[in-house]
This record gives sequence, C-alpha cells and structure tokens, in this order.
Amino acid sequence: MLSSMNIQSRLGHLYNQSFNSSSCIFSGYLAIVLLGMLYLNFLNQAFYRLIRIVYSQNRWFQSLKLYLILPMIEIIILTCILLCILLPLNGVTYLPNDHFCYPTLTNIPSILSTAFVVYIGPFCCISFIYMYITRFIRQQGNIQTLVIKQRQSRVLLIIRRILIIVNLLLILGVPGMSLIIMFIITGEENPLLARIVLFPVSISQAGLSVALLFFQFHN
Repeated sequence: MLSSMNIQSRLGHLYNQSFNSSSCIFSGYLAIVLLGMLYLNFLNQAFYRLIRIVYSQNRWFQSLKLYLILPMIEIIILTCILLCILLPLNGVTYLPNDHFCYPTLTNIPSILSTAFVVYIGPFCCISFIYMYITRFIRQQGNIQTLVIKQRQSRVLLIIRRILIIVNLLLILGVPGMSLIIMFIITGEENPLLARIVLFPVSISQAGLSVALLFFQFHN
C-alpha cells in the first residue's frame, strides 16, 4: 500500500498526473484499516500471552477457533469504527501536493480520532496487558518449579523486546505530532507535513512486519 502511494507521488511530481478518483479514496481508507490491523496483531499477541500465562487452565480461551475468528471480528469492528469516524468528517481526501489519498493531517478531529483508534488504543491495551502479566509472574515466583520459571523468564524477555519496539514506534511519531501541534497553534501548514508524518509510519510498518515474523518463532 505504501509502495503504491510512493509510486503515485513520484509519477505525480514527474508528470504532473492527478490520481484523484474513487479508487484512490478507497485505497486511503484501506491503508488506514491495514495499519490498524498491523498494530492489532501485536495486541493479539499480547492477548495470547495473557491467556497462555494467566488463564492457562481455561480451555475455552485455548481454543484454536477463537484465534481464527478473532482477526475477522477485529477487521469488521475496526472498519466500522474508522468509517463512522472518517466519513462524517470527510477524513480521507486526495492530497494534491503529494498525489495520493490519505486522511487529511490538517483535519484535526479526524486525525486525532484515527490516531486514537489505530494506535493509542492498542498501545495502551498492550502496555496494560504486559504490565499485568509481569505482575502476575512476579507474584507467582515463589511457588513455581524451575522449568516454569525458566519458561516465564523467556516470556518476560520477549515481552521486554516487544515493549522496546512499541516504544520506539511511539518515539517515531514525535516529529509528525510536533508539526501537527504547531499547525494547531499557528494555523500554518508545513508543506512537508504529510511526508514527515508518513515517513515514520512507513518505517513502523516495515519494522512491525519483520518483528511479527520474528516473534512468531518465539511463541
């Protein structure tokens, strides 16, 4: 999706082409949904570890069907929420200076609502779940066998790595958020606003994709 946006941007600048169309608007909405699902994948991993460690005796939570159905439910819910937010606010529009469709970064209600649903909400849930798991493991430390302690030490190591990645992704958003705050204060839009904001997003998508593959082999 980001590659398509980059190609459109280059073609637009080189040949002054316009890609303003209904398919472009659709791709803008799709990009936001896919970005949200990428962050929800980390939330799913956190939920899986919560069930595996804290509620390991509950067979219903251990069911394979649950983890097959859960992503489908998340896609439906996430899409409905984002559409309910973005459509009334006309959130996704064609950016003539960048030649692709994306939520308008100067539409403050739209971009803040989207950021909360796509990133801030999952980030807070992930942090809460891992803090709860860490607390649970420490409370159970005195009544566990050596094998269980070694396994949970390994889980804690993976948790720390995941939190480091998520925190780095949070830091990557600081430049873009700073420019958005400056726009709110001054009312003047930086011509490079979209590119500065989307550059960390592209890095985070690439990083999260690699990280998800890496952590799949450490479950």
